[in-house]
Amino acid sequence: MMSCLDSCKSSTAASGPLFVVGMWRSGTSLLYSLLNQHPQIALLYEGDLPLLRPLFSRKGSMKDWLARWEFWNSALSRHRIPADRIPAMVPDLPTGAMAVWKEYAGSATIFGEKSPDYFDSLQRLAREFPGARFIILWRNPADICRSIIRARKGSSFFSKPGIAHRAMLGSHKLKQECDALLSQGIPVHQIQYEKMVQDSAKVMTGVCQFLAIPFDPKMVSLEGSDRSAIHEGSHHELVKQEEILSSTKREEVLPPRLKRKIDRYVSYWKNKYGGVWPQYPEWQAISGYPTAAQRFLDDAWFRGLRILDRFTALVYCYAPLSWLDRYRTFKRRRYPMGAKQPPAAQPASKPETLRRLEVRGMK
Repeated sequence: MMSCLDSCKSSTAASGPLFVVGMWRSGTSLLYSLLNQHPQIALLYEGDLPLLRPLFSRKGSMKDWLARWEFWNSALSRHRIPADRIPAMVPDLPTGAMAVWKEYAGSATIFGEKSPDYFDSLQRLAREFPGARFIILWRNPADICRSIIRARKGSSFFSKPGIAHRAMLGSHKLKQECDALLSQGIPVHQIQYEKMVQDSAKVMTGVCQFLAIPFDPKMVSLEGSDRSAIHEGSHHELVKQEEILSSTKREEVLPPRLKRKIDRYVSYWKNKYGGVWPQYPEWQAISGYPTAAQRFLDDAWFRGLRILDRFTALVYCYAPLSWLDRYRTFKRRRYPMGAKQPPAAQPASKPETLRRLEVRGMK
């Protein structure tokens, strides 16, 4: 019998998109780059249109959804998708997203995107996109938080207050969402980051079996891969290399208090899931569990942070673009060039794609 992390449920006749999801700093960018090496796979890099759901329930959304999405994270220009190839008017989110994914995929048969930001909304995506398949990437929660802390230097996103707390509890939210999909018979394939960097050929062969496509040797190398859609920044240094590299052992960066908290939660989760999850660390000394009161307070903090994240997306759906442009200009002055600007990297001037979309929406 296969273990939970190595098992998958697949469909050879899937008609929906493929979603690649893992927590931030869990290796999703590496997995995305390897997947797109296959000629039958063409995924967007953090298009994140589903985060802007309010656009499609807002009056007048038919006129400017493309312009607002482009302003949100430059998804169209980053992927070099011609704006005039996408319908300016769509009835709902799934129709718009599918149009973009298929346009980008071209002749590739597997379309969709990778995004860590879907970690707590897998069930909703499965409802909105019938036939969808999911690849879930796991990593040691402590290593995720270490990577986030190291990424703060070159990224304003990872400098946000509470981002490590989001990632720690978000890993469990992703586990709950993944289990819910499996219980509903939705195709899910799970990968462990540590195994992916140790034996990429075995892991990517398993992915191809899940997707019912032949294995392509190019999927075990970054050489020649198109990573132009990946945001700039030192935190993406490893994925921009030509070979698969894992982070070498470095000085401990986790604050002692956070490390103790992660250790307690990992011990609690291993006990809860019979030692199966999280798979890494493989061995964990039981240093006590978080109390019920601690779990309640931590969950309340997590929920508050996610409400703030959703509110930010809501503002980008409703506020005048001129106001948002002024705000972004102000934020840009606070961060050095090359850092990832909230919510995504933006050029110093308004991109030509956005200008065309704004004019198009006025017609």
